[in-house]
Amino acid sequence: MRAAENVAFRLADHTLYVYDEERRRVSRYARETTKTDLGVSYERFANPDPGIVAAARDQFREAGVDADERLAIYVGGLEPIYHVEELLAAMEHLDDWTLVVLGTGSLVSAVERVAGERENVVFLGTVGHESIPGYLHAADVGVSLVDDPHTLKVLEYAAAGLSVVQARGRAEARFGEYAEFCEPRPPDIAAAIEHAGERGNDEAFREYASCFDYERVADTYRAVLADVLRE
Repeated sequence: MRAAENVAFRLADHTLYVYDEERRRVSRYARETTKTDLGVSYERFANPDPGIVAAARDQFREAGVDADERLAIYVGGLEPIYHVEELLAAMEHLDDWTLVVLGTGSLVSAVERVAGERENVVFLGTVGHESIPGYLHAADVGVSLVDDPHTLKVLEYAAAGLSVVQARGRAEARFGEYAEFCEPRPPDIAAAIEHAGERGNDEAFREYASCFDYERVADTYRAVLADVLRE
């Protein structure tokens, strides 16, 4: 696969890449390179349709969740790499918080079991991606416990105005003071959620996320294509 990619880099007039880790390899083979970013549908998360927000709150009510209480939310894969079980265990230390989980994966049964045992864990399964901004706007803290600085969900959380809990590691250099970092251990996760909740709406992080709006990312591609066509 990498050999085929390297050939494609050589044949292309211009190559755009996202990850800093790929810069050296891409630059070695490509004629011209430009770094770009993963995009986020900023406006869709920052200013969702009121109907989407209302529908999410209705589902919360049906599930016995008070959207006016302190809510943490996790959206994504239910796999060990995302430290889902550690997040569930952290809720034993957070009686005054409710965790809402959206997603699917190999740990669905474990999430369902904990949700059945603990009142402050609610599992809503999978929902359409177009609905997710509504759920985020009802929450206070978004959680991402994978050691990856390029996780799109963090930008979606930020665009929605949530405070963010992120696993300590490579993402620290990217998000710095914007996120609350922790080791993926239950007591540490619980403390990070508490601290993130004290931050309130994070407008600085939201402004940062706006820099990755698809329109801005598209401008980079548009400029590169224009240069290639001129040549």
